[in-house]
Amino acid sequence: MKQLQKLYPHLLAIIGFIIISLVYFYPVIQGKKIYQSDIAKYTGMAKEQIDFRAETHTEPYWTNSSFGGMPTYQSGANYPNDYIGMLDNAIRFLPRPADYLSLYFLGFYALMLVFRVDPLKAFFGALAFGLSTYLIVILGVGHNAKAHAIGYMPFVVAGFILVFRKKYIHGGILTMLAVALEITANHFQMTYYLLLLLIVMGFFFVYQLYQEKDLKSLPKIIGTFIVAIILAVGVNATSLMATKEYTDFSTRGKSELTFNTDGTKKEGNISMDRDYITEYSYGIVESLNLFSPRLFGGGNNQKLGEDSHVYNFMLNYGASSEEAKQLTDNYAVTYWGDQPQVAAPAYIGAVVFFLFVLALYHDKRKIKYALVAGAVFSLLLSWGKNLSVLTDFFIDYVPMYDKFRAVSSIQVLLELCIPALAIMGLQSFFTDEENRWKSLWKTGATTLGIIVLLFVCKSMFHFSGEIDSQLIEALKQHPDKAFGPQFIDALKEDRKDLYSADLLRSGFLIAVSFGVLYFYIKNKLAANTAVILIGIFMVGDLFFVDKNYVSNDGKQFRSAQEVDLPYQATQADSLILQDTTNFRVYEVAGGIYSPRSSYFHKSIGGYSAVMPRRFKEVYEYQIEKSMSDLGSIIDPKTLSLSKSLPVINAFNIKYLIVGTEKGDIPIVNPFHNGNAWFVTKIEAVNSADEELKALGKIDTKEIAVRQKEKDEKSFEISLPFAKDSLAFIKLDLYKPNHLIYTSNNTNNGYAVFSEIYYKNGWKATIDGKESDIQKVDYTLRGMFIPKGKHTIEFKFEPQVVKTGSLIALISFIVMVLAIIAGVYLDNRKKT
Repeated sequence: MKQLQKLYPHLLAIIGFIIISLVYFYPVIQGKKIYQSDIAKYTGMAKEQIDFRAETHTEPYWTNSSFGGMPTYQSGANYPNDYIGMLDNAIRFLPRPADYLSLYFLGFYALMLVFRVDPLKAFFGALAFGLSTYLIVILGVGHNAKAHAIGYMPFVVAGFILVFRKKYIHGGILTMLAVALEITANHFQMTYYLLLLLIVMGFFFVYQLYQEKDLKSLPKIIGTFIVAIILAVGVNATSLMATKEYTDFSTRGKSELTFNTDGTKKEGNISMDRDYITEYSYGIVESLNLFSPRLFGGGNNQKLGEDSHVYNFMLNYGASSEEAKQLTDNYAVTYWGDQPQVAAPAYIGAVVFFLFVLALYHDKRKIKYALVAGAVFSLLLSWGKNLSVLTDFFIDYVPMYDKFRAVSSIQVLLELCIPALAIMGLQSFFTDEENRWKSLWKTGATTLGIIVLLFVCKSMFHFSGEIDSQLIEALKQHPDKAFGPQFIDALKEDRKDLYSADLLRSGFLIAVSFGVLYFYIKNKLAANTAVILIGIFMVGDLFFVDKNYVSNDGKQFRSAQEVDLPYQATQADSLILQDTTNFRVYEVAGGIYSPRSSYFHKSIGGYSAVMPRRFKEVYEYQIEKSMSDLGSIIDPKTLSLSKSLPVINAFNIKYLIVGTEKGDIPIVNPFHNGNAWFVTKIEAVNSADEELKALGKIDTKEIAVRQKEKDEKSFEISLPFAKDSLAFIKLDLYKPNHLIYTSNNTNNGYAVFSEIYYKNGWKATIDGKESDIQKVDYTLRGMFIPKGKHTIEFKFEPQVVKTGSLIALISFIVMVLAIIAGVYLDNRKKT
């Protein structure tokens, strides 16, 4: 009975988290769904695989609706024996995005219990962590995998700490399950950053063991981690092995080119371009918006009201109130930080910051130094190109660091460490009476001193953003040449007002928090009352800031049908869909970064941070450049191309969607090569550079270009072939993962298939006999075909899925047995 009574506060906390998550996103109770722009894009590119799964109840593991063709390993593929995924679904049983919000709460609450924080403080701490502005904003835009991974981070840290405390059974089981669930989230960047945090914390714990002269415990600790990680990795074997296989094929793998696709020479040997990796780098001073949200203008879509300088400037210029509001909403971009754009500031809360400083002064637990180190480490790396010495070192020398972009997102570690320290500080303030007043006044002096200092330094800031020059350019159409600069001057005044207003707001919250704790010391407030008041101000602060960026209005939450069907066919789409043959579509306006056309057609566009690398290189170096004079080669009478574009032809692009003033129109490409064709010649080249450059100089219908492998003779010598005038190959059956062709040629021939080459998983047969597939035309498939009539079949049957799912099954069985054994041993130890 006593054991059950101990569980009551935790059960109440869990029920509270569920209720708060549902109330916070209350439209989900009404059956509505959150519209997430990134998920809408994902739905567009994944439409073919989703339809295939619904129709056949199997996974295709390949789609041709995006980037010409790619595996679906990073596009929500389901794998056999994914029992840890089933556990994850059970934990996240609430409707989205309430499921992720509740996961934030649960994870942080568990971590606080490991830090021996009492349930009430842990409860408020969990709410503060989950309502950190960045964590809410990523739910608004649809970074679900990132939110998913962040949600399990505190669980992993909790298990890690327990093992170092020599709670081998509890810590080992929690670490094993938490790491397994973390990997299941499938956001390897967040998991990688978590690993960096654990390494930093690991140094602290090992040093602590050294100081305590207890290094003899280290082998057992390491052994526990090894077993836990092996099993956690094992149950995720399929997704990990598939991702590893695909990485080299994707933009995260190293390119074979020695030049960039703009023609400049490539420097270094990193997976991605250094500027691309560091494009989103937090400004050094901009980091102060961690405790004052609109210090640098908030986000790019921050709205100004009718009391703003910009609005009144427009009225004074003679604009109507409606025109003034419209121009203010469209052009008054308040954000002036160092990043290209941000949806919202990474605000962790003024009260949280106050309690964090309190922990530095008052909490005597040494583990705070590990958390401080993790926070500082995260902050420094988030500065990216603004602290290039450190960032370049990590890009050049730290394994895998160069495979991830948007380095500013490493601040998620800080957003875990600082709230954890804050709640530790709150706990210690109530449990440790020694020097309580001294710690409190130092905290007040430090935090309010920073506020005052920022007020004093206000005149040192220019309040100008990179966007300003673009705004002036956009406003040049106004007949008054002074209009643009004067608009920017008014905008700067609004930025100054936001700066001051939020400093005052943060200062007020800090002062109130100081006052609550002061009155508690003076016995004017009971302990629980003081904790509840601090909790209300801490959570309320974040709640009201968050609602500026993710709200429950009709724009954010929509009917289920509208969210599930995010795209509506245009007249151009409808016309193209009347053609039932197999071809690709190129939506020129979106390029390869628009997934809209993928929703309706087999497209060369899509939405993925890990698109096929070689296809991207072909697009940027060949296809995109060929569009520079597109208007001059469109026949306005027939709405078709009047000139052949060989690279576009090779990708079987039959239609181009072109935007006009009257809407999108489909342009027919009568020169497209079709699904497959025989060539008369293969041009052998010695490098990837030569192959990519040669592709734009050949008639792809007659000639194929192929990079010779080491010690390989040319095809003309080793495989003589030809084609007659009646030779053909036609596609008889199309499925994303299964293609059947019929060919006929009186000579031995060499065929090019307008399908993306991927060396793992695709098997080809000619009349049932396996045949080799070669990579030609930089990214397509080629095959030698004997003379006569033949049936050619391609099937995608990835061995990595079969092997991985077997490992996953075995690992899960061992994991269950390990948990049973652990529980048994723990119970036996107690008795």
